[in-house]
Amino acid sequence: MTVEVTEIRYVVDPGGRITGNTRVPGDKSISHRAVILGAIAEGNTRVSNLLEGTDVLATVAAFRKMSVQIEGPESGEMFIRGVGLHGLSVPSEDLDLGNSGTAMRLMTGLLAGQCFDSRLTGDRSLSRRPMRRVIDPLILMGASIESTAQGTPPLKVRSVERLSGIRYVLPVASAQVKSALLLAGLYSNGETCIEEPRPTRDHTERMLAGFQYRCERTDSTVCLAGGGRLRGTEIDVPADLSSAAFFIVAATIAATSRLRLRSVGINPTRNGVIEILRSMGASIETENEQEICGEPIADIVVRSAPLRGVKVPADLVPLSIDEFPILCIAAACAAGTTTIRGASELRHKESDRISSMVAGLRGLGIDTEEFADGMSIRGGDFDGGVVNSFGDHRVAMAFCVAGLRARSPVEIRDCGNVVTSFPGFIRTASSCGLRINELR
Repeated sequence: MTVEVTEIRYVVDPGGRITGNTRVPGDKSISHRAVILGAIAEGNTRVSNLLEGTDVLATVAAFRKMSVQIEGPESGEMFIRGVGLHGLSVPSEDLDLGNSGTAMRLMTGLLAGQCFDSRLTGDRSLSRRPMRRVIDPLILMGASIESTAQGTPPLKVRSVERLSGIRYVLPVASAQVKSALLLAGLYSNGETCIEEPRPTRDHTERMLAGFQYRCERTDSTVCLAGGGRLRGTEIDVPADLSSAAFFIVAATIAATSRLRLRSVGINPTRNGVIEILRSMGASIETENEQEICGEPIADIVVRSAPLRGVKVPADLVPLSIDEFPILCIAAACAAGTTTIRGASELRHKESDRISSMVAGLRGLGIDTEEFADGMSIRGGDFDGGVVNSFGDHRVAMAFCVAGLRARSPVEIRDCGNVVTSFPGFIRTASSCGLRINELR
């Protein structure tokens, strides 16, 4: 049975400076993939610094229902006894993925190739999110998947004799769709190739290589052949750049601030937020760069800096899609106007992030124009007031950062889902200088 998140409000006192040396939780995207690939690998996989947010824990619970033995997580440590590509057992009940769109889409691809039926469900928010972009290409591969008439969960994935590899051109750049098709490709006859209109995060490809499964990339196309084997490994999950972005912007817009964020993943398919902020004038440096488990990481050092409005380049949009809520706060603190276009994907997140951010910014006195695929934001001064996060964790955390530059307190409503991606957010934020009170 799905458990809805408790109603929580945040009240942010205005002002403050951001200082310190901290590490944010592990990367959510990499944590999901570590659990998924570890479960279907042969042998054992040890994961450290796993994100213990509710989204990732829902993925863990789903594999336990399919008879995968998983120890932990405890303090970010997890041990997975892999069952191999064909070792999953039929689940005795629905696989409830809570609020996680990533888990829903990736698991649909994985389950499309199993020899048993399964049913994927989620909470009220996830049950409104579109899944046709994953379902349609999987059906082209021979999958049997049923959804609501609107193409939303719950999803019924039925057993088929065998999937067939396809060559598929993504109509919209999406790492989740690409990853779902690659996971289905593991169970397919022949080769599966996905061509992207623009580069998206490549965590799945990198992690497949870490599990010794051959995956080839040439230009904008990634291919793999079915019928191989994954071998258990050790994975150290880098700190999440999406979570770090809230503090990068906080230290940028708060006067006399300096902050070090340790061991953050700086995958080139994820660092669009850093490039955009630097183009706006942010002072962001990377130190101690290294590579762990195929993923580049570094310490990120941020100092206060005046920002200027920019037109966000189209090629950076898919590389920063999850960071746009906090980029909107940076834009509101910049001199001039910032324009975001080509970001219609934002309408299909935990909330419609275009309308959610426009409503919140206007409610705090910022001049904002909404487009079908983005928005323009004229920099100004934040008033205090009440903002609805619409149950979206990234919207909630973004408006917490806005409180640093507000004239009076900012109240953010419906913040319960922050734990899906950033457990301990209030504690970390408070240690760096944000003044947030949690009310229930």
